Amino acid sequence: MTTTDRHDAIHREFRWHVPARFNLAEVCCARWARDTPDAIAILHERDSGERSAYTYARLQADAHRLSNVLAGLGVARGDRVAIVMPQRFETAVAHMAIYQLGAVAMPLSMLFGPEALAYRLQDSEACVAIADESGIEALRSARPACPALRHVLAVGSAQVQGDLGWRAALAGARDRFDPVDTRADDAAILIYTSGTTGPPKGALLPHRALIGNLPGFVCSHNGFIAPDAEGTVFWSPADWAWTGGLVDALLPTLYFGRPLVGYQGRFDPDTAFALMARYGVTHTFLFPTALKAMMKAVPAPRERHPGLRLQSVMAAGEPVGDAVFAYCRDALGVPMNEMFGQTEMNYIVGNCAHLPRPDGSLGPGWPARPGSMGRAYPGHRIAVIDAEGRECPAGTPGDVALHRRDVHGDLDPVFFLGYWRNDAATAAKFAGDPDDAWCRTGDTAVMDADGYLWYQGRSDDVFKAAGYRIGPSEIENCLVKHEAVLNAAVVPKPDPERGAVVKAYVVLAPGFEGDDALVARLQAHVRGRLAPYEYPKEIEFVDALPMTTTGKVQRRVLRLQEEARAQQAAPRPPE
Repeated sequence: MTTTDRHDAIHREFRWHVPARFNLAEVCCARWARDTPDAIAILHERDSGERSAYTYARLQADAHRLSNVLAGLGVARGDRVAIVMPQRFETAVAHMAIYQLGAVAMPLSMLFGPEALAYRLQDSEACVAIADESGIEALRSARPACPALRHVLAVGSAQVQGDLGWRAALAGARDRFDPVDTRADDAAILIYTSGTTGPPKGALLPHRALIGNLPGFVCSHNGFIAPDAEGTVFWSPADWAWTGGLVDALLPTLYFGRPLVGYQGRFDPDTAFALMARYGVTHTFLFPTALKAMMKAVPAPRERHPGLRLQSVMAAGEPVGDAVFAYCRDALGVPMNEMFGQTEMNYIVGNCAHLPRPDGSLGPGWPARPGSMGRAYPGHRIAVIDAEGRECPAGTPGDVALHRRDVHGDLDPVFFLGYWRNDAATAAKFAGDPDDAWCRTGDTAVMDADGYLWYQGRSDDVFKAAGYRIGPSEIENCLVKHEAVLNAAVVPKPDPERGAVVKAYVVLAPGFEGDDALVARLQAHVRGRLAPYEYPKEIEFVDALPMTTTGKVQRRVLRLQEEARAQQAAPRPPE
């Protein structure tokens, strides 16, 4: 059987099973607290070296206590509760408590300043916020502008800065709580998109969305729970405040009853490898930005950290490129399974080196093709569509889209419920009736004859220069292969004759100096590997690239900067 035939057979055999009643706290915590109470749920470490281990029984008991506390504060079904905390045990407790209360968890990054917090708290009308020392000051500054925010529960060393402290509140609460009976379609999570192209929009996710994520999670981690399920340990540096950290790491790991490592500290390549070796991490999700830094800083990770037990690496958020793909294969000795998705419908496309067989052993999946973002995961019907919503022929660029129904005509559970109080934006996301239509991702790609997708960029990142259509990802990937480049972003620079020329912003690797000679070497490096019209006519060296808090490069910021510079340089008409 060919790879394509096997992939098609997997889709034909796969069927969704979504129960009418479903709750994230029950499947991610309560059932394990009953069946395997002493199993480890969270392994936690601070950058100070302090380490802790928490069982599923402890997670459930504290979740019950917090549910009682929140209910006592007036939190009711459907109310939004903000969580402004990093990877720590209390963050997991807060999620479980909110879900079993029937309320809506609204994770917010600890990196947000007062203005960003105020916007989201105002828009969502969150009634309670839970924060630790990393976010309490910004939350206190934002609070006067948020009249709906009635209570602030403070955690850790910030406990005296809230209306009530976590430790005292939970100490006085019962460790038994009767969970609310929720439907699979009930709202569970409100995540505000990073807003790279406008004001952030709140994507409202139902409990069932996790079910839609699971096939991709299992495939991208080569079976995950097989064959060495007892030794499975997961870690990702992705912030649990975002889809990548919450729905791609924390929740699916707990769903399978496995331990998850939480680390409180800044990301550092060597620290990341040491952490994975220390805890025997078998599966990880890493942003391409992190992988690029690790590739440059630790070229021989298994020699420096012989305790590494990695079995799979999944990457998402930005195109990986074949340089990072080769690093994972050759230096780490594990397959790189790139994944694509977004908050509104996550974990829908990717690669899968191995699939679990019915007997628990691993069989072949579909091999990754370096540079490709992969193929549709089981249960998801993917196409590339044009502006009118029609499927594009193979090899034709278009908008990556997910159909509301799978190949059997069943509803795909991965979809969000809609944008919070923004029906117009929700409707614009779909090409037709939302119950039976394609949903656009806003990402441009080409699908080849075998169903593999080749990413070109966000629809607003693709540009034309001298008549040629250019996607920045291929050029950025080529630049990163050069030893002097740590990271790169490519945008159009307005040009009066050609409309635009290719410009690259480059972050240098340690030990290199940005000068005219290096510019010439980098231009020759790209010109010798890509089309002549793709090499950057201009290169600007910068200390850092503008990034969203989810680790994505904000090319829009750089593009607007170039447009502003062009306007300033334009000759003024005589007065």
